[in-house]
Amino acid sequence: MSKWVRCALAFGLAGSAGAALAQAGVVYRCPGPPVLYTDQLSAQEAKDRGCRTIEGAPVTIVQAARPRAAASAAPVAPVAATGSPRAADSRVDPAEQRARDNDARRILADELRREEERLAAMQREFNNGEPERRGDERNYQKYLDRVAEMRAAIARKESDIAAIRRELAKLPER
Repeated sequence: MSKWVRCALAFGLAGSAGAALAQAGVVYRCPGPPVLYTDQLSAQEAKDRGCRTIEGAPVTIVQAARPRAAASAAPVAPVAATGSPRAADSRVDPAEQRARDNDARRILADELRREEERLAAMQREFNNGEPERRGDERNYQKYLDRVAEMRAAIARKESDIAAIRRELAKLPER
């Protein structure tokens, strides 16, 4: 008997033992390759087999998942060559796909334009690494911290712009 079958038997028998314990019966724990919990033995049979009573001991019941039958499985939709479960006849019309691509291109182009404008504003404020000092920056370290934050923000914005351009390049040409 495999290890998993023995384990399943032990869990199943433990469930039976728990139900029997709930009915106020005596439950025995019998040694063996699959440890056996049962209330179906007489006192003499339990003694002969070397079983111990587990009266008053807490019994944990764990129900094992029942295996599914292969025949009851629902039929699976055929997978197309692209790897999606969509059927070949549910493909998108080329004109509709072109419209979707044009919308995506327009949205990305607008976002790119906005991000480039924000980057230009940030670079103007950064002033080549020497931005204007503010009144609350009497401490020089505060000024240096703000400059470092501005430098990091500009680097992030440039990275965002590069990502948008990569996305635009992925879209098919018109």
